[in-house]
Amino acid sequence: MIEKLIYLDSVELVDFMGINNVNLEIIRNQFPKLKIVGRGNWLKAMGDAEEVATFEEKINQLLDYYHEYNKLDENSVSEILKSDSVDLLKSNETDLILFGVNGKPIKSRTPNQRVLVDSFEKNDLLFAIGPAGSGKTYTAIALAVKALKSKVVRRIILSRPAVEAGEKLGFLPGDMKEKIDPYLQPLYDALQDMIPAVKLKEYMENGTIQIAPLAFMRGRTLNNAFVILDEAQNTTNNQLKMFLTRMGANAKFVVTGDVTQIDLPQPQNSGLVQGMKILKGIKGVKIVMFDVKDIVRHKLVQDIVEAYSREQNNNVRV
Repeated sequence: MIEKLIYLDSVELVDFMGINNVNLEIIRNQFPKLKIVGRGNWLKAMGDAEEVATFEEKINQLLDYYHEYNKLDENSVSEILKSDSVDLLKSNETDLILFGVNGKPIKSRTPNQRVLVDSFEKNDLLFAIGPAGSGKTYTAIALAVKALKSKVVRRIILSRPAVEAGEKLGFLPGDMKEKIDPYLQPLYDALQDMIPAVKLKEYMENGTIQIAPLAFMRGRTLNNAFVILDEAQNTTNNQLKMFLTRMGANAKFVVTGDVTQIDLPQPQNSGLVQGMKILKGIKGVKIVMFDVKDIVRHKLVQDIVEAYSREQNNNVRV
């Protein structure tokens, strides 16, 4: 008889074990010859060496499934325990990027979102430019989480320039984290959709996912990382150049922005507009232009964007 301890890494116990430990009972019924005990995030199995080895293999398959789909229901547990491979449960959904919290499928929903996803494999620097609500940042973060899960990169770094309608960090209350959090909340929101709370907290604490204002990028070389610069229309030319030259070995960079919502104080010009002109046509750089047809928020948002665009064009003609 041998004893084996297995650590259930980065799982919500109620999701993995099931309500009232229903999933654990299914596991116990599948291995009646073993004594199986659950204590916190540890599972202990005692019994015949061959039976324990099979048990460990199946628990690892359950963990793989849970981490990919962010859920583990009774049917999935039964299927995995009885089958030779978890591949039988893989989804073939069109446009699927990954599964978010509670197994929610995160998909590319518009033509230009699909272009961004398809361009990821062939390019190390992507520009996603378009109006509010077109899903450019959300899709970019989904690609980053997918790359992390599949071990294409080792970490995700999300950044934003701290420029909003003329306000400055020094005028906001609190310490540095409290000052910058309001600027980065849209990035937190997307991550919370895609990564379970326990695992997200672990990633944030160990540096696997880092969120920082653009000023904190200076002097760094970002290797083995998926790096997203959001709201890049609010960077100066020097800031964008500084950010792009942080790219290290095995890095993927995505720059998102909306050139119709520049909040830089006059007379500063947007570095994003200049950067796209300078880098256009370089191999490994792809610029994906989103438009109002890609807007996936409330149906009124598309009308609002079009109305403002018409007004802006009328003012230019005048």
